[in-house]
Amino acid sequence: MKAVALTRYLPIDDPNALLDVELPRPEAHGHDLRVRVEAVSINPVDAKVRAPKAQVENTPKVLGYDAAGVVEAVGEAVTLFKPGDAVFYAGDVTRPGTNAEFHLVDERIVGPKPRTLDFAHAACVPLTALTAWELLFDRFRFDPDGASAGRSVLMVAGAGGLGSIAIQLAKRAGLRVIATASRPETVAWCRTMGADDVIDHRQPLQAQLQALGLAHVDAIGSFSGPEPYWQQYADVIAPQGMIGILTTLQNPLDLNLLKNKSASVHWEFMFARAMFATPDQVRQHEILTRVAQLFDAGELRSTLTDTLRPIDAANLREAHRRIESGGTIGKIALAGW
Repeated sequence: MKAVALTRYLPIDDPNALLDVELPRPEAHGHDLRVRVEAVSINPVDAKVRAPKAQVENTPKVLGYDAAGVVEAVGEAVTLFKPGDAVFYAGDVTRPGTNAEFHLVDERIVGPKPRTLDFAHAACVPLTALTAWELLFDRFRFDPDGASAGRSVLMVAGAGGLGSIAIQLAKRAGLRVIATASRPETVAWCRTMGADDVIDHRQPLQAQLQALGLAHVDAIGSFSGPEPYWQQYADVIAPQGMIGILTTLQNPLDLNLLKNKSASVHWEFMFARAMFATPDQVRQHEILTRVAQLFDAGELRSTLTDTLRPIDAANLREAHRRIESGGTIGKIALAGW
């Protein structure tokens, strides 16, 4: 089968950073589905896993997490899907990735593809939707259907792939959504996604929130590194508020700044359930099924902004290059082999 892989971890401008390869087609056993991959999308984690380092792989390593495709074969323990089903999912960071014609994935972290989305649009959803849902509704324990209406959430870096879907889910839940963006086009995108207000993360946050009539916010989703904003987060978080962190810390954070407010810090790592085979890993199947229903009901909109064709090393290098630039809006997909 065709695949895109690496053997060395190189700068993305090096033509050997990602390579077109031929690999054996995998066989499905246990809870695995063998999916014929029709489209994939790129996330910051793809670039982070591929980032330059001295390590060398003895066999080609396939990256990629978000995917949409069709189930071609199933393992003997599979009960949720059958061959011919269209699916979407975010995969497992500990297993070979989705940048291949055929891919094995545990059924318990897979959802039925939204009927109203084509494969490219569907491939842009799983990783960001799972991350946003888990952060907002599992970690922060807001109610997805409105019981938490009126509470406030600040989303730092709102125009990226994660922010784009998190804004929509939070707004649907009745939360007051304040997103951050610093360019006219990213401000407009956040508003299109449903943000009630957009402020500039390059300017002091507290004064901008006060100008909106907010002395504090109930929760903060730090979709970029929290270190530059940590003192500001401590200033604007509500007493007993919640801060969500998604990125690997580059420097220690002073948790004492949150003590007097009894504020809590929540890590969100979407791959945790699959990585540790947690007893509740089927929760991701449930979340993706619900998300698909919301798309099909017209309650969520696509975050896709560009599609590259076909899925090959050159186009994946270009997608990684754009992600590394830090200026992308929404999601980038690759479709077709």
